[in-house]
Amino acid sequence: MSEAFLVVAFLIGYLLGSIPFGLVLTKLGGTQDLRSIGSGNIGATNVLRTGRKGLAATTLIGDMLKGTFAVIIAGYFGGANAAMLAALGAFLGHLFPVWLKFQGGKGVATYIGVLIGLFWPAALMFCLIWLATAVTTRYSSLSALVAAFVTPLFLWWFGHPALASLFVVLTLLLFWKHSENIKRLQAGTEGRIGAN
Repeated sequence: MSEAFLVVAFLIGYLLGSIPFGLVLTKLGGTQDLRSIGSGNIGATNVLRTGRKGLAATTLIGDMLKGTFAVIIAGYFGGANAAMLAALGAFLGHLFPVWLKFQGGKGVATYIGVLIGLFWPAALMFCLIWLATAVTTRYSSLSALVAAFVTPLFLWWFGHPALASLFVVLTLLLFWKHSENIKRLQAGTEGRIGAN
């Protein structure tokens, strides 16, 4: 596959990843600008703060599937390398969408979505670890951080070193986007799941 298509694969991923489902769906649903609510984030967790559980669930699914579709499309036409570049593009697109002056979400749903497309058992592992941590601690952010930390190790253990390397990069970006959450976790002020 040509280097030109690898660039195209990355751009396809980036453009799909840049679709701000949370912002679009809340506007269509008649709520106020999502960026003026709660954390100001465009992801499903902040959509939930509008009180619209259906919109939050749809945002979560949309943010996941844009990553999955990017990987599947690029992989179909260009193979494994193209799929990985599309995954990177989709994740960066969600974090830094061109349509929103590069101010995007934190990337958890899209992280899961690209995992589904690249190696679905790792996505299942991520969700199980997220759920177990969430039930135990009731911290959504901590659950995502723990699951993301384990993901590259899981991929390496199951014989996917290239994917493991990619997800080291994605995990570092995810941790960086959660830096404020990490500070609140350390201070004991992070909001818990179900708390008002």
